[in-house]
Amino acid sequence: MHIFEGFLPSPWWQAWFAISIPVILYGMYKMNKLVSERREVVPLLAVAGAFIFVLSSLKLPSVTGSSSHPTGTGMAAILFGPAITAVLGVIVLIYQAIFLAHGGITTLGANAASMAVIGPLVAYLFYKAASKAGMNFYLNVFLATAIADWVTYVVTSLQLALAFPSASGGVLASFAAFAGIFATTQVPLAILEGALTALIMKYVVQIKSDVLVDLNVLTTTAVTKLKEAMQ
Repeated sequence: MHIFEGFLPSPWWQAWFAISIPVILYGMYKMNKLVSERREVVPLLAVAGAFIFVLSSLKLPSVTGSSSHPTGTGMAAILFGPAITAVLGVIVLIYQAIFLAHGGITTLGANAASMAVIGPLVAYLFYKAASKAGMNFYLNVFLATAIADWVTYVVTSLQLALAFPSASGGVLASFAAFAGIFATTQVPLAILEGALTALIMKYVVQIKSDVLVDLNVLTTTAVTKLKEAMQ
C-alpha cells in the first residue's frame, strides 16, 4: 500500500481518483450526519482515526514503488461503516503524504481506493454477513480486520499490475508477481492486526457497550452475552 508519489502513470492515477472521490464525498455527508445526531461517538471516531494513522505509518520495505504495513481500517469499518471509514482513511493518507513522505498526492486516489474504500467495504460486508450467521463476535472482528488488510494489498497489487503489465505475461503475470512479494510481509501483519483489533474491541465492549448498540454493531442481547462470558 502507499504507492509512492509519481509512481503511477496516466491514466491510472486519474482513474483511481474518479473511483475514490464519490465515496469520500458520501462519507463526509454520513460523518456530518452521525456527529450531529450522536455527539457521544466523537471520541470513538477520533480513536478509530488515530488507530488507522498509527498502524498504517508502520511501513516495511516491500514491492518497488510501495510498502507493506497494517491498515487499521477494519475496526473503523465495523464501527462506522465503509463510507465514514473512507473519510478517516483519506485524512490519514493526506497527512502521511504531506508530512511523512509516505504515499503521495498524485497517488492519493489509488491509495485511498485500496486502503480507505475497498478494504473497509469488504471488512464491513464480511462482518455483517458473519454476524447474521452467528459467528463469535471476536473471531468475526479478527477475520474482518485481517481480510480488509489482505484485500487492500490485493487491490494495490492490481493497481501496480494494471499500470505495469509484464512484457511476457501481461497484467495477470504482473499481478501474481506483485501479490506474491506482498504476501511475505502482509499475511503475518494482517494476522497481528486482527488480533490487536479483537483485543481493543473487547475493551470497548467492557466500557462503551452502549455506543456499540447505538451504532448497530451489536445488539443488546449480544452485549449481555459477551459481558456474561467475561465474568
